[in-house]
Amino acid sequence: MSARASQENVVVVTGASSGIGRQLAYQLADQGAWLALAARSREQLGEVALECRRRGGRALALPTDVAEQPQCRDLIERTVAEYGRIDTLINNAGSALHGRFSDLTDLALFEKVVRIDFFGGVYCTHYALSHLMQSRGRVIAVCSLKGKFPSANAEAYVASKHAMTGFFESLRMELAGSGVSVTVIFPAWVSTGMTSRVLRPDGRPLGEISALEKGAMPVQTCARLIVDAAASRKREVVMTLKGRAGLWLRLVAPETTDRILRKETE
Repeated sequence: MSARASQENVVVVTGASSGIGRQLAYQLADQGAWLALAARSREQLGEVALECRRRGGRALALPTDVAEQPQCRDLIERTVAEYGRIDTLINNAGSALHGRFSDLTDLALFEKVVRIDFFGGVYCTHYALSHLMQSRGRVIAVCSLKGKFPSANAEAYVASKHAMTGFFESLRMELAGSGVSVTVIFPAWVSTGMTSRVLRPDGRPLGEISALEKGAMPVQTCARLIVDAAASRKREVVMTLKGRAGLWLRLVAPETTDRILRKETE
């Protein structure tokens, strides 16, 4: 958000210990935001909170697994107990599972990704919504271009991002006239290192950064675009020209788009 919009703005950021979430926390702290930072890693989260305080923001580190509904409720309750309100909720936490659906032997892995990527945002939004309505606040959903396109593999990540898109776009319509804005963000590849942590069908992390992530959008740039979109209460942001062109191509030549997407997984 702009410096004026962020000053003393109470912002909940999930997935704040690394990647996009960490950069969001830093940029918001630079602007004087009051932050409630959520992630599973207590140690990393504490380091991010410390850096946010050094940068001039207030920061509360709240270790949270967003896949667990009671922990999402506690995250919101503890934020309100500390700051008295919530102005902005940034649903950013995410995980991924890479591989062919037909190779998956344990559907618990599929469910785990959906619970983090989709239900985590649903849970946090549910418990924060009454507070956001009081503050006429902002809901930000950090989705993915994979929430707009199919994938060559029937991945849990793609399924959850499509669900996320449908839920938050519908929530926007439900909240029309309430003063609460809903912004859905569709990044393409971002240099966060996340692909090395993506799970294989056997549950092991991939262990290496995908070639598609190398040379991708810098995470600082992605975070800045999200902060700016939140400040102006944009409806949605499709971050890359290639992504916007792809959406047009899918309308006029869907089979061509499918061939391109299949080639990306080869």
